[in-house]
Amino acid sequence: MEILIKVAQFFLSLSILVILHEFGHFFFAKLFKTRVEKFYLFFNPWFSIFKFKKGETEYGIGWLPLGGYVKISGMIDESMDLEQLKQPPQPYEFRAKPAWQRLLMLIGGVLVNFILAFVIYSGILYVWGEKYLPTENVKYGIAVDSLAYEAGLRSGDKIISVDNKKIDDFFKIKLAIVMEDAKTIQVMRDSQIVNIKLPDNLVHSLIRNKEFFTVRIPFIISDFTKESVAKQVGFQKGDVLLAINDEKAEYFDQFKSILSKHKNDSIRVKLQRNNDSIVIPIRVPASGLLGIYPESNLENFFELKQINYGFFQSIPAGIKKGYNTLVDYVKQFKIIFSSKAKGYESLGGFLTIGSLFPGTWDWHSFWSLTAFLSVILAFINILPIPALDGGHALFVIYEMITGRKPSDKFLEKAQIIGFILLLALILYANFNDVIRFFFK
Repeated sequence: MEILIKVAQFFLSLSILVILHEFGHFFFAKLFKTRVEKFYLFFNPWFSIFKFKKGETEYGIGWLPLGGYVKISGMIDESMDLEQLKQPPQPYEFRAKPAWQRLLMLIGGVLVNFILAFVIYSGILYVWGEKYLPTENVKYGIAVDSLAYEAGLRSGDKIISVDNKKIDDFFKIKLAIVMEDAKTIQVMRDSQIVNIKLPDNLVHSLIRNKEFFTVRIPFIISDFTKESVAKQVGFQKGDVLLAINDEKAEYFDQFKSILSKHKNDSIRVKLQRNNDSIVIPIRVPASGLLGIYPESNLENFFELKQINYGFFQSIPAGIKKGYNTLVDYVKQFKIIFSSKAKGYESLGGFLTIGSLFPGTWDWHSFWSLTAFLSVILAFINILPIPALDGGHALFVIYEMITGRKPSDKFLEKAQIIGFILLLALILYANFNDVIRFFFK
């Protein structure tokens, strides 16, 4: 059921983004009295799932969910329909319009995606506001994995700054380390400030590592698995774990680490129940798991910061959030081409995007991800690559500057080359997904 919910959210988000992106092209085409032959959600090679014709335009849904398209008369696009170009230009065709009108038709989709992101972010801030965990409120410090340990961090460290710059939102620290290629991180350890020099290859490892460190929280039992051995011997919801065999295990990372050393052993677990301290003996199965779910709601442990916005406050705040999202994504995009970071190794396709959506339907998460994907779609499409909107726009801008229009033959070849490059990129990204999700 969880997978179905993820898939449903992914396709709903993709459909919204594609339809509105293509509407941007459609709007300017109609505004400048240019004929639109087709308007499709998803691609329809060989056949369509659904279609109808209204006026001069055929509207439909294709079966291949790789995007969508608007087919404008007299334009060399992904359809590679070159027959009409052999005829003299008609007044209603794309090629007969002034360069500035053609440019707006080409970038209309990108403009709509940026506007959509701003509108969604404004709506999110107005309805839900902003809530985050301030770094200074992470009172129990962090829990580190092996990569963070090798980098010099220790469980219990309280992060103060990255390259001596404070990061207000705790969950943006890792992103800041990656995007800024941070060299140092400052932590409070045993009441002393420690300056940790980060390894040179850390960014490459971080891109491939999903955890690095997490917020450390006390281990309070919230639930049990169906065949929980802990429940069978008397553990109860709300119990606070304190120690294993007199070894301190107040936090989940401590408990997990100690328990892994006692597979098939009998241990004594010290718990706090209400105001009493009790000890329960238990035999650890070969799996090393007791069938316990820890409490994970951060609001039960930390003071989160909530910022609320009025309607008119939310608009500039939403635009600012959209702009900052774009800036952050551009920084991340550069990492893909970095020989040091090797971000291309972690490039993901549809499975990666789909996995971003939560397993339960949550409108806040849905709209946040849709706004984020709208920014990505706009940025990717404006890149000056043939077959993308930015590639088409580049040739029109060249024409506007030089007064010389590229030949149809050149545009045809550029379209083919761009399409091959995009197809190769899509295949590579989705091949990475297959390897990542099914063979690792």
